[in-house]
Amino acid sequence: MAAAESAVAGAPGLTGKNPDGEPLDVDLIGGPKQPRNPISRTRIEVVASRSVAGVGVVFALQALPIMLAQAPVRLPVMGFLAPVLLGLSLVAVVVAAVSKVGVRTAAGAVALVYLAALLAWPLLMRDPAAVLDGKPWLWYMCTIATACAALAFPVLWAAIYTFAAPIIYGVVRSTPSGGDADLLLSGLDAVYAILLGQVILIIIFMLRQTAAAVDSAQTNALHQYGNAVRQHATEVERVQVDSIVHDSVLATFLAAAAAGSPKAAELASGMAADALTRLNDAAIVPAGDDSTVPFSELSRQIRAAAARLSVPFTIVECEIDGLRLPAHARDAILAASGQAMVNSAQHAGTSDLEPERTLTMSANPQGGCTIVIADSGVGFDPEAVPAERLGLRISIKDRVASAGGSVTVCAAIGRGTTITINWPTDGGARA
Repeated sequence: MAAAESAVAGAPGLTGKNPDGEPLDVDLIGGPKQPRNPISRTRIEVVASRSVAGVGVVFALQALPIMLAQAPVRLPVMGFLAPVLLGLSLVAVVVAAVSKVGVRTAAGAVALVYLAALLAWPLLMRDPAAVLDGKPWLWYMCTIATACAALAFPVLWAAIYTFAAPIIYGVVRSTPSGGDADLLLSGLDAVYAILLGQVILIIIFMLRQTAAAVDSAQTNALHQYGNAVRQHATEVERVQVDSIVHDSVLATFLAAAAAGSPKAAELASGMAADALTRLNDAAIVPAGDDSTVPFSELSRQIRAAAARLSVPFTIVECEIDGLRLPAHARDAILAASGQAMVNSAQHAGTSDLEPERTLTMSANPQGGCTIVIADSGVGFDPEAVPAERLGLRISIKDRVASAGGSVTVCAAIGRGTTITINWPTDGGARA
């Protein structure tokens, strides 16, 4: 079943972080490091990281003049370490967002450096007891720090950070080194930062959860499609194998065993030669051949198959200019037509009367072709054919149906048989 296996090889799917924010073994944004690439989740991560990086640059530029005004008079030499590290980590976020490599690491660095700067703020001042004029410049970076935490940390730790960082800022804001704000003002600043950080966290979490659901649905659909392709390929192979066994092997053996007259022996010999030809053709035709052939080639091969039989067929043929068939459709129609003619040669006549047999090849309204094999022989009851008999069901009907065509059987006992092969079933199946 090589065709069934190759049809679903390489179908994409999902691995990695779950929607509730648990850590991933690999960076979702860092490229196709995992065997299956979640398209929707990757795009959400890229958009979120670049949005945070862009807003971070805006807030950093807003805080830069204030930091430059406060640093010379308030911060000692070591105090410049905090803004330098924070600036470098923010630059790393921008670079990572553009290159889509290491975004979680860079964003986590911004959140941790900001938290460390908040905790060390009173120690960084020249005189911690001196009252700072206005807000510390760290205030303008609080939103960026909480946004980076939402981007880098699992949802639980990000939620804790969005509470902890603003609360620590509120405490610092109430100290002299933070501006000696009263409880109401520092509390309002902290609540504002908490609310803004929580909103950003909720938006990122919901986008990730929605993208994960989309990826999961996409994966399920691809798996179902793969199973359908596998089942279809298996069914096509089963029809082909059953047809070859019935047409090329079993029917030849039965005809040879029942050959009690020179005419029957001649028919069995022709069937054996045709069986060898078909088996050789089946061995050399590559799987998945999508080439096309003109209808004239198909009609020539059908005429040749009729000529190899020991009974005559009256051939009525109409050329169909411009019609080309896929190679697999040509093979299916040729094999089904040959089997229908063999059935007529074997079963339509009697020892007393040889029926008239006709082979008609023409165009149909669907823009394809119609092959009609008819005889005026003894006929049969299609409803009475046992299920284990493969000739009509497998060798003719299923074979043509697998190539996009249809077969109509009109037969009755004592009134002959007419088998009509139409390809394609509708205009949409035409090559």
